[in-house]
Amino acid sequence: MLLLADGRIFQGRSFGYQGETVGEVCFNTGMTGYQEILTDPSYCKQIVTMTSPHIGNYGINEEDVESENIQVAGFVIKEETMTPSNWRSTQSLGEYLKKNKIVGIKEIDTRSLTRHIRDKGAMNGIISSNDLDIQSLDKKLKKFPDMNGLDLAKDVTTQKKYKWPGKGRYKVAVIDFGIKKNILRLLSDIGCELTVFPASIKAEDILSFEPDGVFLSNGPGDPLAVTYGIETVKKLLGKVPLFGICLGHQILALALGASTFKLKFGHRGINHPVRNNEKNTVEITSQNHGFAVDLDSLPPNVISTHINLNDNTSGGIRCTDIPAFSVQYHPESSPGPHDSRYLFNQFIEMMNA
Repeated sequence: MLLLADGRIFQGRSFGYQGETVGEVCFNTGMTGYQEILTDPSYCKQIVTMTSPHIGNYGINEEDVESENIQVAGFVIKEETMTPSNWRSTQSLGEYLKKNKIVGIKEIDTRSLTRHIRDKGAMNGIISSNDLDIQSLDKKLKKFPDMNGLDLAKDVTTQKKYKWPGKGRYKVAVIDFGIKKNILRLLSDIGCELTVFPASIKAEDILSFEPDGVFLSNGPGDPLAVTYGIETVKKLLGKVPLFGICLGHQILALALGASTFKLKFGHRGINHPVRNNEKNTVEITSQNHGFAVDLDSLPPNVISTHINLNDNTSGGIRCTDIPAFSVQYHPESSPGPHDSRYLFNQFIEMMNA
């Protein structure tokens, strides 16, 4: 059973791990990429609903993981593929969830659930295969905090700094608010020698490292709650080139004096159109965020470089007086299209300037 905070109930069958889980219920419109979604730290404390009706078709492999663990709180699908087919597959989706103790629910009307979230907004929910008493579940659900004001970066960041394998021309400090592995791979591939720091790292420690550039990673939760990250970025402005994505984009905007707000149901999928205002082109992007930068709050020295064409929210910003830019989406595209990978080269050009 899935119970939402507004009292809506969805009945289904348990799959994965038997038990109970609570989180913010959201939806992802991607037809593929479920393994990357499950392991993306940006989904911490969220119950993810896949809108595509058949999930698990190609099983689970050992390579397509974005972190060491499954990050979602729960998983909701319409139909589970019981006989996955792919030469890299080592186990089924259900086996993977069970092994990692992730509670899932299947055979529910995901179309109806998605429309409900779209109309009413993302909200907390609880999945249970044990306790089916509505009043009991509602009490447990009400104890779970709202995503507004929730700092989740501290839950997913590395606890100590580490070096990503590989040498490169550019010495880059990565501030880990919930970094995905494929971002690190792509930065390394274009010549960056990466050292990954915890989200709580001080600006003084970053500057003493003498990097050529600083990368602000993606991550979960409310950006306004990551006060330590905002303060660090404030002290880095103008002293070193900065490139941020997703939560890193929002933290950069807050450090520059802009504000953020919670979206009604967020952007989560691999087909979101974004207009590049500077090139007058359109990119199809991969997105995963529940908060956005308020365009009306941008200071005079910050321009809007990208716009989400679905709802005209911020897709990217750039400073006109210092080397700093960011985008709201995922240019590493894991999963998703490769339209925006040029942004990594733009970061290189900024470090060369």
